This record gives sequence, C-alpha cells and structure tokens, in this order.
Amino acid sequence: MAADEHLVPLRSKHSAPVVFGAGAAIGVLGGMIGLGGAEFRLPLLIGLFGFAALSAVILNKAMSLVVVLVALPARLVAIPAAEVAARWPVAVNLLAGSLLGAWAGATWAVCMRSSTLYKVLAALMVLMAAALVVTHTTTLDSLSLPLWAQVPCGVVAGFGIGVVAAIMGVAGGELLIPTIMLLFGEDIKIAGSLSLLVSLPTMLVAFARYSRDGSFAVLGANFRFTLVMAAGSVTGAVLGGLLLGVFSDLVLIPVLAVILLVSAVKLARHD
Repeated sequence: MAADEHLVPLRSKHSAPVVFGAGAAIGVLGGMIGLGGAEFRLPLLIGLFGFAALSAVILNKAMSLVVVLVALPARLVAIPAAEVAARWPVAVNLLAGSLLGAWAGATWAVCMRSSTLYKVLAALMVLMAAALVVTHTTTLDSLSLPLWAQVPCGVVAGFGIGVVAAIMGVAGGELLIPTIMLLFGEDIKIAGSLSLLVSLPTMLVAFARYSRDGSFAVLGANFRFTLVMAAGSVTGAVLGGLLLGVFSDLVLIPVLAVILLVSAVKLARHD
C-alpha cells in the first residue's frame, strides 16, 4: 500500500454545492471535447479536496465508472447498437490486453510509494495532454496493418491503456479512441462507442484489484462525496455536450492541454 494511505481514510469536509460544482465544471470541460473529463478531475481531487494520490485515483475511478454507465446507453441510442455490435472483434482484441493491463496497473499503484505515484501521475498527465492535442488537431488515418500484425498490436495497446486507466482512475477514452481509429480504421463516432464498451469491463477489473486492499475504504468513507461529484460530472458532461462546437478546437484544445500540463507540474512537485 502507498506510504501515505492510512487505515482511516480522509473524509472530505466540503459542502455538497462545492463538490457538485467542481464535478460539473470538470464535466463541462470533458463534454466540450466529447470525453468524460476524468483526467481533469484527478488533480482537482488532490489539489482542491486534499486526497492522497491513491485515494484520489480510487475515487476518480468510481466517478468515471458512473459517467460511463450513464454515457453508454445514451451513446447506443445515437449510434445503432447493431452497428457497434458488428465491430465486436475490435472490442475483444483490445480487451484481451486491457483487462490484464488494468489488473497490473492497479497492482502497481497500490504497491508504489506515494512520492513515486505522484510522479507517475504527472507523467501520465503529460501523456494525456499529448493524446488530446494529437487526436483533436490532426487527421488520424488507419495504419492498414495486416491481420497478423493488427491483433498483437491491439493486445499490446490495450494492455498499455489498461495500465494507464487503472493508475489514473480514468475510463481511458482519450487513448482508446485514437487507438481504435489508427489500428482498426473506424470513424470517430464508432470509436467513441467502442471505447465505452472496452472501458466498462476494464474499469471493473481495476476495481476488483483495488477492492483487495485497505485503501479501497476511502470510497466507503466518501460515498456521499463520490455520488455528489459524479452527479455534477454527468450534469456538466451533458451541458458540455450541448456546447460541443461552440468553441473552436484551435482555442479550446491548447487551453485544455495547458491545464493538464500545469496539473502535471503541480503533481510532480507534490510533497
């Protein structure tokens, strides 16, 4: 278990309106770019609400799971379920790696020293900023790999994404969507739906691993906090979705990338 996690986890003392408002703000940020916003929520849990790294990761994972459970049915209404189901080999290919990656990532997060985990989270925030910029400012064409190369690449990519998602407590859509587009040649709408189908079981595996350790108690101690912030995140994501396209990506994406990079610097310096 990380060094700064205690048997009695920190319980947030912040009022419900503050927690809901913070979740809504994160949801709006994510919704405006078609994502859940968990990568923005993680530094907020640490910096504003004062949770230790591992506790913040677990709470972030719980809220990400709620957001995905809400988003998946809505997504399947917008994109016919039959059309998504026809791409089941893509989901299976990625899940072959992501489920193992989620278990490994959660195991490493639990075993890391707290100071190490902060630095790892900082590095992953930089990765998310890079993925955000690449996905939204460039055209991702399929690599057109032969099947014998595509399948192992999908497993390896899935493993890496599972590790990142487990350690950060995110759904992983920021990495899954460009991976699906590059490796399997799917358009961004189908890729978004497939990413949710891969994210859900991947997050459940990470939860199963985290539940084996005492650090998981932070979720029970902050159950109300988690529900209120998750509700704010879902509400904000809906509002952000309505604002989708209102702000130019040429302005919005660099601003969001800078937010991630500043958060990374603060996490790296966290004592």
